[in-house]
Amino acid sequence: MALWKEMSENEQGEGAAKEESPVVTPIHHRRESVSTNRHESVFGAGVTIEGKIDGDGNIRMAGKFKGDIHIKGDLNLEKGGHVMAKVHADTVTIEGELEGNVVANSHVKLMETGQIIGDIKAKTLTVAPGSRMRGNVEFGWKDGELAKSPSLRSNDSGKNSSPV
Repeated sequence: MALWKEMSENEQGEGAAKEESPVVTPIHHRRESVSTNRHESVFGAGVTIEGKIDGDGNIRMAGKFKGDIHIKGDLNLEKGGHVMAKVHADTVTIEGELEGNVVANSHVKLMETGQIIGDIKAKTLTVAPGSRMRGNVEFGWKDGELAKSPSLRSNDSGKNSSPV
């Protein structure tokens, strides 16, 4: 569907002296695809970011990030990506390296190339052979129970002493 801008009578009168027919100029609009999926932000392999990410879209990260991530979408950490952050998302898929605590409203997938140093709290957890983790895990709780459960406790050395 194209939208057209028609010329006013003054413009047509001026244009008629120069040309025999009126000029019709198309107006181009960038049209977003209508989809039930959330929009996805992609951070490529050469990108390094420090700060806070907050929003309701999905994130695919192959670069480096340091800070906090709090999204109402999915986080996909690609192979080769490195994140040092507290993460809160719906679903978290880890193929790269993540240092920090993860809270997932739905699911955490630790893929065969994935590595996490930190605690995980999620409804469900998938751990692929070959993946690595150092930290505590809570999973299997229902919606209300997940929120009421106590924070993950740190180990005796005090390394992961911040609550999830």
